[in-house]
Amino acid sequence: MSQEYDDLKFTNDYIFAKVMRNKKLCKQLLEVILDIEIERIEYPEEQKVIDIMTDARSVRLDVYVKDNKSTIYNVEMQTTNPRNLPKRSRYYQGMIDLNLIEKGENFNKLNKSYVIFICTEDIFGKGRHIYTFENLCIQDTSLHLEDETTKVFLNPHGIMKDVDTELENFLQYLANGKPLDHFTNQLEKEVIRARENEEWRCEYMTLMMREKEKYEEGREEGREEGTLMTLFALVKKDLISLKEAAEEAGISEELFVEKMQQAGEYRK
Repeated sequence: MSQEYDDLKFTNDYIFAKVMRNKKLCKQLLEVILDIEIERIEYPEEQKVIDIMTDARSVRLDVYVKDNKSTIYNVEMQTTNPRNLPKRSRYYQGMIDLNLIEKGENFNKLNKSYVIFICTEDIFGKGRHIYTFENLCIQDTSLHLEDETTKVFLNPHGIMKDVDTELENFLQYLANGKPLDHFTNQLEKEVIRARENEEWRCEYMTLMMREKEKYEEGREEGREEGTLMTLFALVKKDLISLKEAAEEAGISEELFVEKMQQAGEYRK
């Protein structure tokens, strides 16, 4: 979140979430990506948080939408290429399912769902504009599991003729920020409107400051951890005493020993 607010584009996840608050554009984007018709959608939840248990990792979703048939759509903007993205899609799917049914309820209550990642890179490296995954039988690929879950990954740098013009125009807009048709023009207008919203600008700046504070805290913790590990090594090699190491770390000798024990570095 280091960019200036006036320079943010549709591919910024903050701006993306704000643009997707426009029900009409959100609905049309889903129709373009999935090549389906949707009668209506419930107003998108901006960055829905699913926190099932206190000791489990929570999920913050960019866009979480339900249509008139109760189909769930989760759409994420992904501007980096983490190697774990496929497993992240699996985790998101699982958390969405857990959020849909209460303990003891019938599994038939699980809604049809799509987890969609709008990527800015080709994470699979096959040159396709779109990768759609469903559960199939390995021995007979004509046999679908019919668990009604679908995962979709978009790539704006595809080289195949595998999508229609409307989706290709959208992907080109992702790649270079230049609208090519009515739909991408509407998206760009909404991006500009979001950038002109002073309330959202202040919210973004607040989030950016918090991220910077977390980053600085992490750096400081990393420096402290690195210093302690160096001191542990010096003590183990009898190059300095425990007392000297504790003084250098700015903590009591007892606490220094405790930290060495926690790190598995202390031997009497």
